[in-house]
Amino acid sequence: MRKSGAAQRFTPLRPRLASAGFRAALPLAERFFRHRNIHRSTSAFAAERARELAARLARGETVFLAGVSIGGFHNTGAALIEVTPSGGPRIICNNEEERYSGEKHSNKYPGRSLDALGEILASRGVGPDRIVAWLATYDYPLFVAAGLRSVLEEFPASLNLIFQDHAPSYDGDQLVAGMRVADELASRFGLDGPAPVIGVPHHDTHAYFSYLVSPFAAEQSPVMVAVVDGSGDCASISHYVGESGTLRPMRSNASIFDSLGMFYAVISSTQGGWTTLSSEGRYMGATAYGDMNRATNPYYERLRKIFDLRPDGDVRLNRSLANWPRSLLRDPYAAELADILGPPIPPEQMWNPDAVLRVEDIHHRPNTQERLDKAAATQLVFEDGLFHLVDGFIRTTGSDRLVLTGGAALNAVANMRLLEHFDEAYFRRALGRSTRLHLWVPPTPGDSGATIGAAYAFAATAGVGLGPRLEHAFYCGSAAPRSKIEAVLAGADDLEWVEIGDAAHPAGREAIADLMAFIIARNGVIAIFQGPAETGPRALGHRSILANPCNPRTREMLNERVKYREAIRPLAPMATLAAAIDLFELSDGAADDGYNAYNYMVLTVRAKARALERVPAVIHADGTARVQIVREHTDPVIHSFLKALGRRIGVEVAVNTSFNVGGPIAQTPVQAVKTLRRAKGMDGVFMLSAEGPAMLVWLKKSGSEAQGRAGRWLAEWKAESCAAEAGGE
Repeated sequence: MRKSGAAQRFTPLRPRLASAGFRAALPLAERFFRHRNIHRSTSAFAAERARELAARLARGETVFLAGVSIGGFHNTGAALIEVTPSGGPRIICNNEEERYSGEKHSNKYPGRSLDALGEILASRGVGPDRIVAWLATYDYPLFVAAGLRSVLEEFPASLNLIFQDHAPSYDGDQLVAGMRVADELASRFGLDGPAPVIGVPHHDTHAYFSYLVSPFAAEQSPVMVAVVDGSGDCASISHYVGESGTLRPMRSNASIFDSLGMFYAVISSTQGGWTTLSSEGRYMGATAYGDMNRATNPYYERLRKIFDLRPDGDVRLNRSLANWPRSLLRDPYAAELADILGPPIPPEQMWNPDAVLRVEDIHHRPNTQERLDKAAATQLVFEDGLFHLVDGFIRTTGSDRLVLTGGAALNAVANMRLLEHFDEAYFRRALGRSTRLHLWVPPTPGDSGATIGAAYAFAATAGVGLGPRLEHAFYCGSAAPRSKIEAVLAGADDLEWVEIGDAAHPAGREAIADLMAFIIARNGVIAIFQGPAETGPRALGHRSILANPCNPRTREMLNERVKYREAIRPLAPMATLAAAIDLFELSDGAADDGYNAYNYMVLTVRAKARALERVPAVIHADGTARVQIVREHTDPVIHSFLKALGRRIGVEVAVNTSFNVGGPIAQTPVQAVKTLRRAKGMDGVFMLSAEGPAMLVWLKKSGSEAQGRAGRWLAEWKAESCAAEAGGE
């Protein structure tokens, strides 16, 4: 038993042994992977591919780069990037394996994603010979060497890390299977020989893409790019500086355990009762019900000792409190941390209804408020670390532009507070300047965006110029053709459906949007399935469930009868720009490129007083909302729907939550229909084909009111439309 009150220690126990192990392992690992046709980005093979890319572009060719996460790490997938001589890189697709397999955060080889990528290539008449390079999402030799370093840091206790069970975020068996990637790609795409893969340093995949598609990429003044995640191949925090479309690494921390993301993942899981990757967002939602005041939260002062915030923005983990550098899954708390937070929930109790944190128990279980206050303390400590590293970055570079990426950048609450913390007063005090922080976070800051990032990083280091800025995230897969949708519907005896218009034409689009608004105004719940799906963890209008934001019971009803999820989970608003400005306190620090940062649900905002009165369903317990601004030119159907809502309910705002029930977002027509069947409280799905025709689909009536309302409302809407036309004549 470890004794409580041990001396604080912020460095590894055996740093020299760890460093020696790293140096010895790296060249051996490099030879091992090279033998399997997996090369480093610093290799001669990578240099040859970069020269080939430049030569083809010089000849005026359009070429392609493919990103692939080979397995082992969570959120595998495959991406395709088009590169033209004059237009730079452009995303064609970013296929996430979980959407095709139905396995959340899949860490398996992305076979289905690659099949979908092949279909996209074929539809464009592009052969695999046009793919200049296959780029992977990790520098695998670096990962192996850093892994040995991590095991040796706390030797011998840290040997537990080798024998721990597979976690949702990493499965070594899947990585070993993925090492056959070069031969597998050759077989899948009919190549004459193996397709060598270039492994890109993991933090580079986050940094390059996020910076190069940001509103700041073309600026000549320095732009800060911070990668903050659980861990990459050798670090958990990395800083880069961008200028005029070029990016240079500045520094990375020395141990993967000095990690804000790992801290949040471990605590949210072992205190919330959900496995990692599923725990972080839920725990963030719980913080709204806890004491977010540093002066009064009963756990904050002691928990803040988990990190040492050193000069220049350095963050170090207190290894006398955190035991996860020695035993990540089974025994993650030292005795003193267990004294602060209570014992960790063990892996076998994850998802047990008696163990998970439920805000609805706040009036029934005496310890629920304590658990919520612990969640708030965890959020506060995470924000302390984030503020500290950004403060050091600002003072080093003098910049007021920040691109924040990596999985930890999905903490939308912390992102909002970054903008509040680094305001005009901070810059006057710290730098004597009249400015404030400007922040941008991509829709895919986590590993679901690493496949795109690998391709962007390779293109950038090969000298390819800037491509277009990011405006939306509709890149997962491709739009479903009418034939596939109708084939699924024709084979389903429990469904009714009717074609309702053609979204390819303005009049048809307006009719579809008005019917959607008609149903929502009557407190119906619908889903929309259109075009390629969103890439990233947020539904943004292509795979969304929509509901009435004005009804204060909408959140309770959706969570209980449609999504079957915890009441702790808030609902998000989608809004036109005018409505967002009217109802929410949008930050000037997120105003670049027409408030582009609010397009992706990566920032929360504080609601104005009238918002709580007019759209109570989308205001969280702490008075905030994770807003998405919808633009007409990127999503004309949803924009028309929001305008129609303005006419029907008085606000151009809708409840938006992801089109899923207990699994990944629906990707295919088959998955859309399955989700409709599972979500008993949903009235119907609007399914828009690639060609334009749209179908309203609902379950045949069998005793449930929701199952019969869609057909009745459709008839009422048609009658209203006919009456309006007659009146107009």
